[in-house]
Amino acid sequence: MRIAVGSDHAGFALKSLLADHLTAAGHEVIDHGTSTADVSVDYPLYGHAVAESVASGQAERGLCVCGTGIGIGIAANKVRGIRAAVVHDSTTALLARSHNDANVLCLGERTTGSAEAVDAVDTFFSTVFAEGRHQRRIDQIAAYDAGIGVPDPANASDDMAPRASPETERHQPTP
Repeated sequence: MRIAVGSDHAGFALKSLLADHLTAAGHEVIDHGTSTADVSVDYPLYGHAVAESVASGQAERGLCVCGTGIGIGIAANKVRGIRAAVVHDSTTALLARSHNDANVLCLGERTTGSAEAVDAVDTFFSTVFAEGRHQRRIDQIAAYDAGIGVPDPANASDDMAPRASPETERHQPTP
């Protein structure tokens, strides 16, 4: 698999470790930088570069790393067609792929240990999207992304309709 990777200075060491791990596992890695932890750089530039590689088809998936994974993930998600997920372990990586068809994995060097990050990467890049009921939700995200909008919850099927909590129901005005 071709995987685009990128990080800011705060994620450089973990990105480097994971890029080497992916290469050793037989993946082709496209490294968008940064090339050092010694110079402070802006994470949006690297999140955007990884996301553009995935969106354009140059890479099949992406991996972004910053201090927490949050900032670079927000930046990556600004690119149409990207579903970047910040994960913390193999469980969240599995669910990001199988339920959300995430195509960019985001990790935080300051928040995720190396062993957990390797496990998350292995899980993310080996998990298949489950489709089924999850496909409808991905289609809704894609429609919103394309500017078409999403279905009105008031007109949704029963399994899509928002549910009022018992607490909310008690505070509804009576007709």
